[in-house]
Amino acid sequence: MRFKLSAIAFALLASNMVNAQSSETLDSNDSDADSVEKITIQGQFLSINESNSVKTPTPIIDVPQSLSIISQEEITDRGFNSIGQLIAYLPGVNTSQGEGHRDAVVFRGIRSTADFFIDGNRDDVQYYRALYNIEKVEVLRGPNALLFGRGGTGGILNRVTKKAQLGEYFTGYKASYTTFGGYGIEVDHNFAAGDSGAVRINAMVEHLDNDRDFYDGDRYGLNPTARFELGDSTTLDLSYEYIDHERFIDRGIPTGDNGRPVELLQDIVFGDPENNYHTLEANVFRATLQHAFSDSIKGNFSAFYGDYDKVYANFYASGYDQSTNIVELDGYIDTTRRKNTILSGNIVSEFATGDVEHTLIFGAEYIDTASDQDRFNPEFSTSIDDRETFIATRPLSLRGLAGTNAAGEAFTVPFSDLNDDTRVDLQVYSFYVQDEIAISEKLDIVIGARFDSFDIEVFNANPDVLETRTRKDEEISPRAGIIFKPQENVSIYASYSESFLPRSGEQFTDINGNDDRLDPDTYTNQEIGIKYDFENGMSFTAAIFENEQSSPQVADNDPSTLDIIDSEISGYEIQLRGNITDEWAVTTNYSNLDGEIVDRNGPTGRTPRELPETTFSIWSTYQVNDVFGIGAGLTYQDESFINNGNSATLPSYTRYDVAAYYDISDDMRVQLNIENLTNELYFPNSHSTHQATVAPPINARLSLIGEF
Repeated sequence: MRFKLSAIAFALLASNMVNAQSSETLDSNDSDADSVEKITIQGQFLSINESNSVKTPTPIIDVPQSLSIISQEEITDRGFNSIGQLIAYLPGVNTSQGEGHRDAVVFRGIRSTADFFIDGNRDDVQYYRALYNIEKVEVLRGPNALLFGRGGTGGILNRVTKKAQLGEYFTGYKASYTTFGGYGIEVDHNFAAGDSGAVRINAMVEHLDNDRDFYDGDRYGLNPTARFELGDSTTLDLSYEYIDHERFIDRGIPTGDNGRPVELLQDIVFGDPENNYHTLEANVFRATLQHAFSDSIKGNFSAFYGDYDKVYANFYASGYDQSTNIVELDGYIDTTRRKNTILSGNIVSEFATGDVEHTLIFGAEYIDTASDQDRFNPEFSTSIDDRETFIATRPLSLRGLAGTNAAGEAFTVPFSDLNDDTRVDLQVYSFYVQDEIAISEKLDIVIGARFDSFDIEVFNANPDVLETRTRKDEEISPRAGIIFKPQENVSIYASYSESFLPRSGEQFTDINGNDDRLDPDTYTNQEIGIKYDFENGMSFTAAIFENEQSSPQVADNDPSTLDIIDSEISGYEIQLRGNITDEWAVTTNYSNLDGEIVDRNGPTGRTPRELPETTFSIWSTYQVNDVFGIGAGLTYQDESFINNGNSATLPSYTRYDVAAYYDISDDMRVQLNIENLTNELYFPNSHSTHQATVAPPINARLSLIGEF
């Protein structure tokens, strides 16, 4: 009832906003129709037709869903080189620690390490994604399995890569150096290969460093692409990417008696300098064939293959006694070898039935995944266990799998205790259809559904178990939306969508216990919003939503029956972005989230972890003159709970960032980005109770950016 009343109020407010516009503004819109249409075509589509998060050439204003798009220019101007930095300036999403070895995004209160896509293909291996070869990043919020299949329970993040450009020759470069001693070089070279072909090569070398003890890392990336016009109506894009990443894993500091990170421990790294690391080597191939059968029927076929080899080893704080200053450490070494094959295709047809216009999409997808995972726990020679206690000093007495415990006893600690060893074979078949129906110039309807067949086999190779379990789920996920456009540049929408997550989880490592006989968790999203594109290039969007999760659980009192546990997260988001004047641009984001944990006995009164009630960010740039510009912004995150028991808390924080840009010539710019200008001590995210991330102090990145 709360959502329905709020939705009605919001719709009335949006309607009043539209009706309050003067006739002068309406006349101005009519007279400037050409310029409005130009803006829509050039800047307001999701990825044009090359890699489209909504799969059809739909203007953003007509998409009944909350979304954000971050362009390559914005990534460069703000000095972003990670997904986490980018997320800090978006509404409705925040970061999780990801155990220090992977991107982890909390979409509207739901943590995810697998709802990542690249050019529309699933990118579910856990690692830190680079941005050197990225044209733009699209973040869609709310569950929506129709276009992406299982997962996407709170939203998805899609990276759109740079493609070869026909008939163009250019070389772009970027070199940067940080106050911590890190540096990076990026090269983007495009050249024509005859009249109907082009090749583009993006490459990256980056050395990582920060203020934390022992931190080190190197990343290498190479991504050659090619484009060929096979005819007037057919285009083929080919891509290969080599990824080689290595970095130190830092899982933060423990919380104290008050449930907050212990600031006195801010300089201590709770790990083994030689055995807290993450390595990833991957080879990724992509091919996309696009063909226009006619002016109104277009199709594309995509093939994706990824071969990933990943290892991460780490020790971390699992307990802390503030009265004695004794910390407990746990750890493990984990290996993942995965091969993903994805084949997908869709046909988009635009046609009319009488006065009603349709944009109809039929699509299919096949996924074959083979994934081997194993994990070994440490075995301390002193405790004959995977945990040991230490005096919390800098540095800890642990290095090279040896050291001295809190009692002064020397130990060795090999990773010798097999925790699990699973071999996964997964096959997914999907079919979907969606129709965008233009009832009139002012009213559109979107309706569709997706069928997924999710068939998993997990062989548990642990000698103590040695069993094979299987599970097959077949789910239909609907999507519906209605868009009312009182003017061409204003839309008011309402939408409903669903998604699901099988019991094998995001990384489908096991279906042990009762999980092989439980249906998937299902997620539904109700959302109402408004989108308003102003004439001067400003864009305003706002949405209120309610996400509900239904989770079947075996009943405690009768194992033959199920309890269905429903929980919900609701909230609202606001975005305002664009040019106030020719020299002054601004981006502002605000979100408010509310949720409650529900168990078998009903509402608990506790708040889900990693759910800050309020987040706010603003970034503004001003071009002082022809060669000099400045930028400034802040990001605020309200306090949130680290754990679902609500016994540990991440304090709220506000971080200030600034930038300056100077054009040495038309083709060369020097840029300075300063993060955390006021040198605030803050803790942006966590993984569990005693693992709160310590954010970097004030730091700067100096970059030379150019093209020739």
